Amino acid sequence: MDSLGGAEFAPDMTYLNTSSCGLLPRRSVEAVQALALDNATGRGGEGAGGFETVDAARDSFARLAGVPAERVAVGGSVAVHVGLIASSLRPGDEVLFPEGEFSSVITPFAVRGDLVLRYAPLEKLAGEVRPGTALVAFSSAQSADGRVADLPAIRAAAAAHGARTLLDATQSAGWLPLDAGAYDYTVTGGFKFLLCPRGTSFLTVTEEAQGSLLPRHAGWVAAEDVWGSTYGPVERLATTARRFDEPPAFLSYYGAEQSLALLEEIGIDAIHAHDTALAARFRAGLTGLGHEPVPGESAIVSVPGLTDRHPDLRRARVAVSVRAGYVRAAFHLYNTTADVDRALDVLAG
Repeated sequence: MDSLGGAEFAPDMTYLNTSSCGLLPRRSVEAVQALALDNATGRGGEGAGGFETVDAARDSFARLAGVPAERVAVGGSVAVHVGLIASSLRPGDEVLFPEGEFSSVITPFAVRGDLVLRYAPLEKLAGEVRPGTALVAFSSAQSADGRVADLPAIRAAAAAHGARTLLDATQSAGWLPLDAGAYDYTVTGGFKFLLCPRGTSFLTVTEEAQGSLLPRHAGWVAAEDVWGSTYGPVERLATTARRFDEPPAFLSYYGAEQSLALLEEIGIDAIHAHDTALAARFRAGLTGLGHEPVPGESAIVSVPGLTDRHPDLRRARVAVSVRAGYVRAAFHLYNTTADVDRALDVLAG
Protein backbone atom coordinates (compact mmCIF):
# COMPACT_ATOMS: atom_id res chain seq x y z
CA MET A 1 0.00 0.00 0.00
CA ASP A 2 1.33 3.39 -0.99
CA SER A 3 0.91 6.63 0.95
CA LEU A 4 -2.36 8.48 0.38
CA GLY A 5 -0.68 11.83 0.93
CA GLY A 6 1.57 11.92 -2.12
CA ALA A 7 3.97 14.84 -2.21
CA GLU A 8 2.29 16.48 0.79
CA PHE A 9 4.48 14.47 3.16
CA ALA A 10 8.20 13.83 3.26
CA PRO A 11 9.12 11.93 6.44
CA ASP A 12 12.80 11.09 6.72
CA MET A 13 12.14 8.19 9.10
CA THR A 14 9.59 5.43 9.67
CA TYR A 15 6.99 7.54 11.46
CA LEU A 16 4.40 5.46 13.35
CA ASN A 17 3.63 7.94 16.11
CA THR A 18 0.55 9.86 14.98
CA SER A 19 -1.12 9.06 18.31
CA SER A 20 1.40 11.49 19.80
CA CYS A 21 1.53 14.04 16.98
CA GLY A 22 0.61 13.96 13.32
CA LEU A 23 2.91 15.04 10.52
CA LEU A 24 2.12 18.40 8.92
CA PRO A 25 1.29 18.41 5.20
CA ARG A 26 3.49 20.55 2.98
CA ARG A 27 0.61 22.95 2.26
CA SER A 28 0.07 23.53 5.99
CA VAL A 29 3.74 24.29 6.56
CA GLU A 30 3.69 26.79 3.71
CA ALA A 31 0.59 28.53 5.10
CA VAL A 32 2.14 28.87 8.56
CA GLN A 33 5.44 30.10 7.13
CA ALA A 34 3.68 32.69 4.98
CA LEU A 35 1.73 34.10 7.93
CA ALA A 36 4.83 34.09 10.14
CA LEU A 37 6.70 36.06 7.48
CA ASP A 38 3.81 38.52 7.20
CA ASN A 39 3.89 39.00 10.97
CA ALA A 40 7.64 39.46 10.95
CA THR A 41 7.47 42.17 8.30
CA GLY A 42 4.34 43.96 9.50
CA ARG A 43 2.19 42.78 6.60
CA GLY A 44 0.08 40.59 8.87
CA GLY A 45 -2.30 43.39 9.83
CA GLU A 46 -3.63 44.32 13.23
CA GLY A 47 -4.82 40.86 14.18
CA ALA A 48 -1.77 38.93 12.93
CA GLY A 49 -4.16 36.74 10.98
CA GLY A 50 -7.71 36.62 9.67
CA PHE A 51 -10.84 35.21 11.25
CA GLU A 52 -11.98 34.05 7.82
CA THR A 53 -9.27 31.39 7.96
CA VAL A 54 -10.43 30.27 11.40
CA ASP A 55 -13.98 30.02 10.07
CA ALA A 56 -12.77 28.02 7.07
CA ALA A 57 -11.15 25.52 9.45
CA ARG A 58 -14.35 25.45 11.53
CA ASP A 59 -16.42 24.76 8.41
CA SER A 60 -14.08 22.01 7.27
CA PHE A 61 -14.10 20.28 10.66
CA ALA A 62 -17.90 20.55 10.75
CA ARG A 63 -18.14 18.71 7.43
CA LEU A 64 -15.75 16.01 8.66
CA ALA A 65 -17.77 15.69 11.88
CA GLY A 66 -21.15 15.67 10.16
CA VAL A 67 -22.63 18.69 11.94
CA PRO A 68 -23.49 22.27 10.96
CA ALA A 69 -20.68 24.77 11.52
CA GLU A 70 -23.00 26.63 13.90
CA ARG A 71 -22.46 23.81 16.41
CA VAL A 72 -18.64 24.03 16.35
CA ALA A 73 -16.49 26.13 18.68
CA VAL A 74 -12.74 26.51 18.24
CA GLY A 75 -10.03 26.67 20.85
CA GLY A 76 -6.55 25.62 21.82
CA SER A 77 -6.90 22.46 23.92
CA VAL A 78 -9.23 19.63 24.85
CA ALA A 79 -8.77 20.35 28.56
CA VAL A 80 -10.24 23.85 28.21
CA HIS A 81 -13.25 22.51 26.31
CA VAL A 82 -13.78 19.82 28.94
CA GLY A 83 -13.40 22.37 31.72
CA LEU A 84 -16.20 24.41 30.18
CA ILE A 85 -18.47 21.36 30.23
CA ALA A 86 -17.41 20.41 33.77
CA SER A 87 -18.35 23.87 35.01
CA SER A 88 -21.92 23.40 33.76
CA LEU A 89 -22.69 20.43 36.04
CA ARG A 90 -24.53 20.73 39.34
CA PRO A 91 -22.88 19.80 42.65
CA GLY A 92 -23.36 16.11 43.30
CA ASP A 93 -23.79 15.16 39.65
CA GLU A 94 -22.33 11.79 38.69
CA VAL A 95 -19.89 11.47 35.79
CA LEU A 96 -19.00 8.03 34.46
CA PHE A 97 -15.60 7.38 32.81
CA PRO A 98 -13.77 4.34 31.44
CA GLU A 99 -10.95 3.10 33.61
CA GLY A 100 -7.63 4.49 32.35
CA GLU A 101 -9.27 7.32 30.41
CA PHE A 102 -6.97 10.15 29.29
CA SER A 103 -6.40 12.64 32.11
CA SER A 104 -7.61 15.71 30.21
CA VAL A 105 -11.07 14.15 30.04
CA ILE A 106 -11.18 13.43 33.77
CA THR A 107 -9.23 16.12 35.61
CA PRO A 108 -11.46 19.15 34.86
CA PHE A 109 -14.28 17.27 36.62
CA ALA A 110 -12.04 15.99 39.43
CA VAL A 111 -10.72 19.41 40.46
CA ARG A 112 -14.23 20.67 41.17
CA GLY A 113 -14.36 18.47 44.25
CA ASP A 114 -18.17 18.41 44.41
CA LEU A 115 -18.98 15.86 41.71
CA VAL A 116 -19.32 12.08 41.96
CA LEU A 117 -16.78 10.41 39.66
CA ARG A 118 -17.24 6.76 38.83
CA TYR A 119 -15.17 4.42 36.66
CA ALA A 120 -15.86 1.20 34.78
CA PRO A 121 -13.94 -1.01 32.36
CA LEU A 122 -14.33 0.27 28.80
CA GLU A 123 -16.04 -2.91 27.62
CA LYS A 124 -18.62 -2.61 30.44
CA LEU A 125 -19.16 1.15 30.24
CA ALA A 126 -22.63 1.00 28.65
CA GLY A 127 -23.87 -1.41 31.30
CA GLU A 128 -22.68 0.87 34.10
CA VAL A 129 -24.82 3.85 33.08
CA ARG A 130 -27.58 4.23 35.67
CA PRO A 131 -30.50 6.59 36.38
CA GLY A 132 -28.35 8.89 38.52
CA THR A 133 -25.64 9.32 35.87
CA ALA A 134 -25.55 12.91 34.59
CA LEU A 135 -22.76 12.50 32.01
CA VAL A 136 -20.78 9.72 30.36
CA ALA A 137 -17.35 11.05 29.31
CA PHE A 138 -15.12 8.81 27.21
CA SER A 139 -12.79 8.61 24.22
CA SER A 140 -13.85 6.90 21.03
CA ALA A 141 -10.34 5.37 20.83
CA GLN A 142 -8.32 4.97 23.99
CA SER A 143 -5.00 6.78 24.06
CA ALA A 144 -3.12 4.07 25.93
CA ASP A 145 -3.96 1.06 23.79
CA GLY A 146 -6.14 2.15 20.85
CA ARG A 147 -9.25 0.21 21.86
CA VAL A 148 -12.39 1.59 20.25
CA ALA A 149 -15.45 2.03 22.46
CA ASP A 150 -18.81 0.42 21.68
CA LEU A 151 -20.22 3.75 20.57
CA PRO A 152 -23.81 2.68 19.72
CA ALA A 153 -24.21 0.80 23.02
CA ILE A 154 -22.95 3.71 25.12
CA ARG A 155 -25.18 6.18 23.29
CA ALA A 156 -28.20 3.93 23.76
CA ALA A 157 -27.52 3.41 27.46
CA ALA A 158 -27.06 7.13 28.05
CA ALA A 159 -30.30 7.94 26.23
CA ALA A 160 -32.18 5.28 28.20
CA HIS A 161 -31.12 6.83 31.51
CA GLY A 162 -31.28 10.51 30.55
CA ALA A 163 -27.50 11.01 30.72
CA ARG A 164 -25.59 13.33 28.45
CA THR A 165 -22.55 12.18 26.50
CA LEU A 166 -19.11 13.72 26.05
CA LEU A 167 -16.97 12.06 23.39
CA ASP A 168 -13.25 12.79 23.03
CA ALA A 169 -12.43 12.07 19.38
CA THR A 170 -8.79 13.17 19.57
CA GLN A 171 -7.41 9.68 18.86
CA SER A 172 -9.92 8.83 16.15
CA ALA A 173 -11.07 11.88 14.19
CA GLY A 174 -9.18 11.77 10.91
CA TRP A 175 -9.26 8.00 10.50
CA LEU A 176 -12.55 6.86 12.08
CA PRO A 177 -15.75 8.40 10.71
CA LEU A 178 -17.22 10.82 13.26
CA ASP A 179 -20.91 11.56 13.76
CA ALA A 180 -20.57 14.40 16.26
CA GLY A 181 -24.30 15.10 16.21
CA ALA A 182 -24.92 11.79 18.00
CA TYR A 183 -23.35 13.17 21.20
CA ASP A 184 -24.21 16.13 23.39
CA TYR A 185 -20.58 17.25 23.30
CA THR A 186 -17.48 16.21 21.39
CA VAL A 187 -13.95 17.48 21.92
CA THR A 188 -11.13 16.90 19.46
CA GLY A 189 -7.51 17.94 19.65
CA GLY A 190 -6.39 18.73 16.12
CA PHE A 191 -2.70 17.87 16.27
CA LYS A 192 -2.92 14.11 15.91
CA PHE A 193 -4.87 12.37 13.12
CA LEU A 194 -6.31 15.69 11.90
CA LEU A 195 -2.72 16.74 11.06
CA CYS A 196 -3.14 20.28 12.40
CA PRO A 197 -0.52 22.24 14.32
CA ARG A 198 -0.72 22.19 18.10
CA GLY A 199 -3.04 24.89 19.38
CA THR A 200 -6.10 23.74 17.42
CA SER A 201 -9.01 22.04 19.13
CA PHE A 202 -12.70 21.71 18.31
CA LEU A 203 -15.79 21.51 20.52
CA THR A 204 -19.19 20.50 19.19
CA VAL A 205 -22.38 21.13 21.16
CA THR A 206 -25.92 20.13 20.29
CA GLU A 207 -28.44 22.93 20.18
CA GLU A 208 -30.17 21.53 23.26
CA ALA A 209 -26.93 21.29 25.25
CA GLN A 210 -25.92 24.82 24.30
CA GLY A 211 -28.75 26.11 26.48
CA SER A 212 -27.11 24.82 29.67
CA LEU A 213 -23.48 25.58 28.81
CA LEU A 214 -22.32 28.92 30.17
CA PRO A 215 -19.55 30.59 28.09
CA ARG A 216 -17.39 31.28 31.14
CA HIS A 217 -14.28 32.31 29.20
CA ALA A 218 -16.17 34.48 26.71
CA GLY A 219 -14.22 37.39 25.28
CA TRP A 220 -14.58 39.69 22.33
CA VAL A 221 -14.16 36.86 19.82
CA ALA A 222 -17.31 35.25 21.25
CA ALA A 223 -19.41 38.30 20.38
CA GLU A 224 -21.99 38.38 17.62
CA ASP A 225 -20.29 41.55 16.37
CA VAL A 226 -16.63 40.79 16.97
CA TRP A 227 -15.04 44.09 15.95
CA GLY A 228 -17.82 46.07 17.61
CA SER A 229 -17.22 44.38 20.97
CA THR A 230 -13.63 45.22 21.81
CA TYR A 231 -14.33 47.45 24.83
CA GLY A 232 -16.61 47.06 27.80
CA PRO A 233 -18.66 43.93 28.42
CA VAL A 234 -19.83 42.12 25.31
CA GLU A 235 -23.44 43.15 24.87
CA ARG A 236 -24.50 40.28 22.66
CA LEU A 237 -22.76 36.93 22.42
CA ALA A 238 -22.85 34.92 19.21
CA THR A 239 -26.08 32.98 18.81
CA THR A 240 -24.17 29.89 17.65
CA ALA A 241 -21.54 27.71 19.34
CA ARG A 242 -19.05 30.41 18.40
CA ARG A 243 -19.91 32.01 21.76
CA PHE A 244 -17.76 29.23 23.26
CA ASP A 245 -14.73 30.15 21.12
CA GLU A 246 -11.36 30.85 22.65
CA PRO A 247 -9.19 33.51 20.99
CA PRO A 248 -7.59 31.51 18.15
CA ALA A 249 -3.89 30.96 17.63
CA PHE A 250 -3.78 32.20 14.06
CA LEU A 251 -0.57 30.44 13.08
CA SER A 252 -2.08 27.12 14.15
CA TYR A 253 -5.39 27.75 12.42
CA TYR A 254 -3.74 28.82 9.15
CA GLY A 255 -2.15 25.38 9.11
CA ALA A 256 -5.38 23.71 10.23
CA GLU A 257 -7.34 25.14 7.32
CA GLN A 258 -4.97 23.42 4.89
CA SER A 259 -4.70 20.13 6.79
CA LEU A 260 -8.45 19.69 7.15
CA ALA A 261 -8.96 20.52 3.47
CA LEU A 262 -6.53 17.73 2.56
CA LEU A 263 -8.43 15.22 4.70
CA GLU A 264 -11.64 16.25 2.96
CA GLU A 265 -10.04 15.79 -0.45
CA ILE A 266 -8.85 12.26 0.33
CA GLY A 267 -11.95 11.27 2.32
CA ILE A 268 -12.21 9.69 5.76
CA ASP A 269 -13.59 6.42 4.39
CA ALA A 270 -10.50 5.96 2.22
CA ILE A 271 -8.21 6.90 5.09
CA HIS A 272 -10.03 4.50 7.41
CA ALA A 273 -9.55 1.61 5.00
CA HIS A 274 -5.87 2.49 4.50
CA ASP A 275 -5.00 2.96 8.16
CA THR A 276 -6.79 -0.10 9.49
CA ALA A 277 -5.33 -2.34 6.76
CA LEU A 278 -1.82 -1.29 7.76
CA ALA A 279 -2.64 -1.81 11.43
CA ALA A 280 -4.00 -5.29 10.67
CA ARG A 281 -0.78 -6.15 8.81
CA PHE A 282 1.24 -5.02 11.83
CA ARG A 283 -0.89 -7.04 14.27
CA ALA A 284 -0.50 -10.14 12.12
CA GLY A 285 3.23 -9.61 11.94
CA LEU A 286 3.52 -9.15 15.69
CA THR A 287 1.57 -12.36 16.26
CA GLY A 288 3.92 -14.16 13.89
CA LEU A 289 6.83 -12.97 16.02
CA GLY A 290 5.20 -14.40 19.15
CA HIS A 291 3.76 -11.20 20.58
CA GLU A 292 0.15 -10.52 21.55
CA PRO A 293 -1.02 -7.05 20.49
CA VAL A 294 -4.22 -5.59 21.87
CA PRO A 295 -6.92 -7.03 19.60
CA GLY A 296 -9.30 -4.94 17.54
CA GLU A 297 -9.60 -3.02 14.30
CA SER A 298 -8.15 0.28 15.43
CA ALA A 299 -5.53 2.25 13.50
CA ILE A 300 -3.63 2.30 16.81
CA VAL A 301 -1.76 -0.88 17.73
CA SER A 302 -0.44 -1.41 21.25
CA VAL A 303 1.51 -4.42 22.44
CA PRO A 304 2.63 -5.29 25.98
CA GLY A 305 6.00 -6.74 26.82
CA LEU A 306 7.98 -4.79 24.23
CA THR A 307 8.88 -1.60 26.07
CA ASP A 308 12.49 -2.80 26.36
CA ARG A 309 12.67 -2.79 22.54
CA HIS A 310 11.74 0.88 22.26
CA PRO A 311 15.43 1.98 22.25
CA ASP A 312 16.08 -0.45 19.37
CA LEU A 313 13.23 1.05 17.37
CA ARG A 314 14.44 4.55 18.11
CA ARG A 315 17.99 3.74 17.00
CA ALA A 316 16.56 2.30 13.78
CA ARG A 317 14.63 5.55 13.25
CA VAL A 318 11.25 3.93 13.75
CA ALA A 319 9.10 6.37 15.71
CA VAL A 320 6.61 4.81 18.12
CA SER A 321 5.66 5.69 21.68
CA VAL A 322 5.48 3.98 25.07
CA ARG A 323 2.25 4.44 27.01
CA ALA A 324 0.91 2.62 30.09
CA GLY A 325 3.31 -0.30 29.64
CA TYR A 326 2.63 -0.72 25.94
CA VAL A 327 4.64 0.00 22.83
CA ARG A 328 2.13 1.97 20.76
CA ALA A 329 2.24 2.37 16.98
CA ALA A 330 -0.28 4.41 15.01
CA PHE A 331 -0.84 4.24 11.26
CA HIS A 332 -2.08 7.08 9.11
CA LEU A 333 -2.46 8.16 5.51
CA TYR A 334 1.25 8.87 4.97
CA ASN A 335 2.28 5.35 6.02
CA THR A 336 2.93 2.41 3.70
CA THR A 337 3.40 -1.35 3.91
CA ALA A 338 7.14 -0.69 3.84
CA ASP A 339 6.77 1.20 7.13
CA VAL A 340 4.97 -1.77 8.70
CA ASP A 341 7.58 -4.21 7.48
CA ARG A 342 10.45 -2.01 8.62
CA ALA A 343 9.11 -1.95 12.20
CA LEU A 344 8.57 -5.69 12.17
CA ASP A 345 12.10 -6.30 10.85
CA VAL A 346 13.56 -4.31 13.75
CA LEU A 347 11.47 -6.21 16.29
CA ALA A 348 12.53 -9.48 14.68
CA GLY A 349 16.13 -8.57 15.49
